[in-house]
Amino acid sequence: MNIENLQTELAGKNPRVILKAALAQFNNIAISFSGAEDVVLIDLALNIRKDISIFCLDTGRLHPETYRFIEQVRKHYGIDIEVLSPNRDLLDEFVKTKGLFSFYEDGHSECCGIRKVEPLRRKLTTVDAWITGQRKDQSLDTRQEIPEVQIDSAFSTPEHTLIKFNPLLNWTSAQVWDYIEAYQVPYNLLHQHGFTSIGCEPCTRPILPNQHERVGRWWWEDGAKKECGLHAENVKK
Repeated sequence: MNIENLQTELAGKNPRVILKAALAQFNNIAISFSGAEDVVLIDLALNIRKDISIFCLDTGRLHPETYRFIEQVRKHYGIDIEVLSPNRDLLDEFVKTKGLFSFYEDGHSECCGIRKVEPLRRKLTTVDAWITGQRKDQSLDTRQEIPEVQIDSAFSTPEHTLIKFNPLLNWTSAQVWDYIEAYQVPYNLLHQHGFTSIGCEPCTRPILPNQHERVGRWWWEDGAKKECGLHAENVKK
């Protein structure tokens, strides 16, 4: 597969076209599920192929509403969702040494690395490609230059080239919610209470009207650092 040709072919295309291409190119491919965008991807993908693999990350610090949301999606679509947990030994040592809220003092990178990046890396070694709900308008600082399909430089290894598809890249938040309302797609009830971008409970809070959707994530840190490491290669050097 020539990734540059595929990038040219999919540039600016709508999500369904990108998903069809992804599912046609790869059998061993999975959707990463966490928020509203990802359920739109699930809804679209299941209309193309019923056996798509879906996984999510359970950091151990999610809101109760998020756990209920995961179960709601599973039942609504009648699908299996693989729930990934952090490495117990790494997490036990981290919490024993630094406590449960060290990220307020020294940043979220280490905690996210253990609770999110490590289990994701473990999962991605088992697939040839993955599908994410990234959108350009989620971050004006870090997500403007990414293409619809790319070699995942963060999680590829010399032995394993991983391909990453971003079908919703050019959609806005309004388009996502138009789809959710039109097709009655399940969503996290926290969205009804001012939450836009939803992560772990200690690191997520509601936003005010007209604030950017990522303002509620890691609000105590510099705005340019609002990535957890799952999409680390997006960050401009």
